[in-house]
Amino acid sequence: MSRLDNVKRFYSLLASLEERLGGVARLAECNGRLPWPKRGVYFFMEPTEFRTDSGMGPRVVRVGTHALKQGSRATLWKRLSQHKGRLRSGGGNHRASVFRRLVGTALIESGGFDCPTWDDRSATASHEVRGGERPLEMAVSRTIGEMPFLWLPVEDEPGPSSLRGHIERNAIALLSNYARQAIDPPSTSWLGNRCNREKIRESGMWNSNHVEERHDPGFLDEFANLVSHAEKLRCSS
Repeated sequence: MSRLDNVKRFYSLLASLEERLGGVARLAECNGRLPWPKRGVYFFMEPTEFRTDSGMGPRVVRVGTHALKQGSRATLWKRLSQHKGRLRSGGGNHRASVFRRLVGTALIESGGFDCPTWDDRSATASHEVRGGERPLEMAVSRTIGEMPFLWLPVEDEPGPSSLRGHIERNAIALLSNYARQAIDPPSTSWLGNRCNREKIRESGMWNSNHVEERHDPGFLDEFANLVSHAEKLRCSS
């Protein structure tokens, strides 16, 4: 099967997952009191980004997971909450979320923010620095919070060889357009086009790891089996 055929199958399985979960969620409407699976893989989309080659509907713009180190105690919700930011302040911590950092660099390049410490890994996160970053953190929270997403429960043990890591890596490799013929390319207005990372712009995804790899088509069979066991979880405030 061609890569396009595999992309079509991936989105067919994602549609089945959406049906089993009872619909997509938006991170701004979710909280930790909901009965999240302990571990899983998540798939973010954007309201203005749509598929153009593999069918109709929104395209996936980020795939992620957690607990890829032996002994990690990270949970699915903890990882999602790092992307979401803080409920009361509307801010967040982009130093704990690569997703937030990438979105922030694109917002800076769009011309709406002046935040010289944002992408400076050596910057000390003092109270003063965080205060200067807060308007951008709030904008990132609003941007990510409005992205529809789905999650796939994968309750395996933490570690680099986990099934979660396998699904994440291959899904990114399948969907990425980096250094290959584009399938479902981003729109000209996609925010990621303003990101200062080449891999983001060229892949069409908010991912930099695995975008240059080739996928193993067999992962779709494992994906299908996991989807068949997913259970409904509705997010609400």
